[in-house]
Amino acid sequence: MNQNRRNFLKLSLGTSLAILTSGCSGINSAFKKTKPNIIFIMADDLGYGDIACFGSKNIKTPNLDKLCANGMKLTDFHSNGAVCSPTRAALLTGRYQQRSGVTGVVTAKSHRHVGLNLKETTFAEILKDIGYKTALFGKWHVGYDAKFNPTKQGFDEFKGYVSGNVDFFSHVDQEGHFDWWQGDTLKDENGYVTHLITDHSIDFIQRHKDQPFCLYVPHETPHYPIQTPEDAAYRKVGGGVLPGSSYKPTYQGYVKMIEAMDAGIGQIIDKVHELSLADNTLIIFTSDNGPASLGSAGPLRGGKGSTWEGGHRVPGIAYWPGKIKPGSQSSQTILSMDMLPTFASVAGAKLPNIKFDGIDVTDVFFNNAKLPQRTLFWQHGNKSAVRKGKFKWVKDGKAKPALFDLDTDLPEKNDLSEKHPELAKQLETEYNKWLQNVTTGSEKVS
Repeated sequence: MNQNRRNFLKLSLGTSLAILTSGCSGINSAFKKTKPNIIFIMADDLGYGDIACFGSKNIKTPNLDKLCANGMKLTDFHSNGAVCSPTRAALLTGRYQQRSGVTGVVTAKSHRHVGLNLKETTFAEILKDIGYKTALFGKWHVGYDAKFNPTKQGFDEFKGYVSGNVDFFSHVDQEGHFDWWQGDTLKDENGYVTHLITDHSIDFIQRHKDQPFCLYVPHETPHYPIQTPEDAAYRKVGGGVLPGSSYKPTYQGYVKMIEAMDAGIGQIIDKVHELSLADNTLIIFTSDNGPASLGSAGPLRGGKGSTWEGGHRVPGIAYWPGKIKPGSQSSQTILSMDMLPTFASVAGAKLPNIKFDGIDVTDVFFNNAKLPQRTLFWQHGNKSAVRKGKFKWVKDGKAKPALFDLDTDLPEKNDLSEKHPELAKQLETEYNKWLQNVTTGSEKVS
């Protein structure tokens, strides 16, 4: 008997036994298990140099280090935006954020009526349509009004906040609004935000261990306010500071916040292994943009809000035992918007007939393959950048445009625009055409 025939008989026998011993529910479970689980974890304002496996000497992140050592380190992973909301819009839709009109931070003060266009298709909707249970625990930040709630855009479950940040204890946002939601209802629960996100994630995994799930875990850490688990609330509803508050942001607090997040990520990974789900689960970790003032971009120039590398090149880790080689590393350029086509690919979902800008990067994860060359773009206000292969063109506000070879000059110190004026002009022209294309016909929902 040949090996293929032997394997077929073993598979048939195993399936038959599962059906006989489990009844009708076993039939559903046997088929659902063929779809892998997806867990996407995203820090907030975490810099390229803010975790140990990416070079930090001050911050201990043993769980992320272990994830990296047993998975793939993505050294050229980028957020689509240089600030929060744009990256999240691109991640959710697989498209440049300009297409959905989310080009800047959606703020509580003046943009409560603005949100991710409800006509957009999110990765949660695509996966939900093929039988996945979907959840988001943490930060939304692409729409304040309840009509933009995650539960209206493909997520079965949502617990968290919709603003840019909340007090880690009182759950009050920067404008003095109470902002903690359970589903599409404002409803508080006691707890430190990082711990709540972890607890809800673990509970979701436990409840849905027998069916395919997609879990989106957008942490608040290490975004301000700088509050550790040992601190206390300081914001109050209506604005201002609670009486007796001794809030004082420090770098030591920043370190403790990241270490608390790392501990929670370790708990999530442990739960996946405890339930024997690791071999059927893709886990990805990254950040939504570069670091704010207390963080580190490592060797990179700039930080949050800039189109220098430090503004959008962020830590990236992909982990899937048996699929992704332990200790591997890739320097392929990957963006947040690539996650939707990648999730659809691993889940076996058919993409709708929509113009997606992201691409499927599973061949990078599984085979350490090279991606086809593509031209990539960033835009934040009057700051812009274009990446083509090893070359990057940058226009930082009113400053003169510059050209860099990132293979030899990752810190972007040596401007090559005078040495390669034709290339610099070509990339600028490509940027202008791209910007016109992605903003033509885009809508803001109000």
